[in-house]
Amino acid sequence: MNFFSLDNFNLNNKEMLNIILFGAPGCGKGTQAQRLAEHYDLYHISTGEVIRAEIKQGTELGKSMEGYISRGELAPDSIVVEMVRDYMKSHADKGCIFDGFPRTTAQAEIFDTLLAEIGSKVDVMIYMDVPEEELVKRILLRGKDSGRADDASEDVIRNRIEVYRAQTEVVAKHYTAQNKYSAIDGVGSMDEVFERLCAVIDAKRQ
Repeated sequence: MNFFSLDNFNLNNKEMLNIILFGAPGCGKGTQAQRLAEHYDLYHISTGEVIRAEIKQGTELGKSMEGYISRGELAPDSIVVEMVRDYMKSHADKGCIFDGFPRTTAQAEIFDTLLAEIGSKVDVMIYMDVPEEELVKRILLRGKDSGRADDASEDVIRNRIEVYRAQTEVVAKHYTAQNKYSAIDGVGSMDEVFERLCAVIDAKRQ
């Protein structure tokens, strides 16, 4: 499989804005990603949603991913990135905000190569920093409505946060080396956090 095939790809996207948004479970990242996508006219890409769509459509990539999931294995980084590439290929008219992707250094390196091949790049990675106790409180509160078991156990929640931060740290180092990493205070009203995110993005665009 050629992970960097550019057939039928729109290459006129050098000025497009590509944002990576990271934040631990409970930080409000999904809500802010949707607001930023609307504000800057971007596509909002959540790898979970992309994976589910590929599986539902029965694509070759979806079948591959479904096989790994059914065996309880992690899919190779190249397959995850290829799924994102396919999404971008069919949504090539504007930039994207990537919701928690890439999650490993290998994914980030493959992703950088992919973007360079299509004449694009990551403009900024932003981490929404929220203290662990606040995150736990938010998720436990959310769990009362969601009914999800992983939103109701404090031990499970803390483990999810620890794993997420470990993943974020390695990707943050990758983009820090490129002078593309920023962190903002994720505590406050939705509007206050949104304004902080916009300030970082606007500064990077100048």
